[in-house]
Amino acid sequence: MGITIFGCGADEAALFRELAPRFGVVPTITTAAVSEANCELAFGNRCISVGHRTPISNPTLLALSRAGVTYISTRSIGYNHLDVAYAEQVGLEVGNVAYSPDSVADYTLMLILMAIRHAKSIVRQTDLHDYRLNDARGKELRDLTVGVIGTGRIGTAVLHRLRGFGCRTLAYDVRPEAVAQYVPLDELLQDSDIVTLHTPLDPRTHHLLNRQRIEQLKPGAIVVNTGRGALIDTPALLEAVESERLGGAALDVLEGEDGIFYTDCRDTAIQNEPLLRLQKHPNVLISPHTAYYTDRALRDTVQNSILNCLNFESRKQHG
Repeated sequence: MGITIFGCGADEAALFRELAPRFGVVPTITTAAVSEANCELAFGNRCISVGHRTPISNPTLLALSRAGVTYISTRSIGYNHLDVAYAEQVGLEVGNVAYSPDSVADYTLMLILMAIRHAKSIVRQTDLHDYRLNDARGKELRDLTVGVIGTGRIGTAVLHRLRGFGCRTLAYDVRPEAVAQYVPLDELLQDSDIVTLHTPLDPRTHHLLNRQRIEQLKPGAIVVNTGRGALIDTPALLEAVESERLGGAALDVLEGEDGIFYTDCRDTAIQNEPLLRLQKHPNVLISPHTAYYTDRALRDTVQNSILNCLNFESRKQHG
């Protein structure tokens, strides 16, 4: 059985070449993201694997269907980079992958701790050989309330970690699953010193933290996002941070990150003013959608993408 793997980085390619033969799979690997122009690479393979870093257009989905593809395994938890409903209309089944939730949960805790201890400004000051104590004292997590929005595998893993710090936790989810103190979203926003986002991005959650909800946050609150950038109304967040109504933000994802994150932009003029303004702020941490990126999570992602394709073929043969 063959699988065409699109948008494959060198680290993923090494794992596909290592793992695919163990499952009797022949991988066709390309670094290029899937597009109308390169759909022919899938000829002869009913299953393909795609990355999450580049949006997949509906014309590309149609071209894949016409090339004989019937299954797409996306190497991500989220589906927001492609139109799943349209894919189904043109005969494509789409599956996502599960990977270690600990990767994002660990990173989330790191961002929370860095934010409440003003790590960004301290490190910047030290880099300039200024070793005085920072004027802004840090806070201890045990004295704070952390609100977790979204309690799937990652949100639940974050809650488990927070218990070890002795802080109060609140949770919100439309489908409560974890052992947590669930409250309405408005109450969580009003009572939390830190709000961390772990819900999928879909039409219902787009700009979940809009201007009105950001205004509900406690003065001095911190927003953490390791989910998807469009969960937050970025201009509204920027305004709240720059006016110092909020204490700061720690963002691993951002609206408009496509074409910027995962790219060397040192010699490029970045056309994303909110990103540039947020990065300049001493109380805002930005990282390039890297929370998931660990050895274990990457191996899980590659292996489960292969298994998705094998399970699809098995269902078709025995269905």
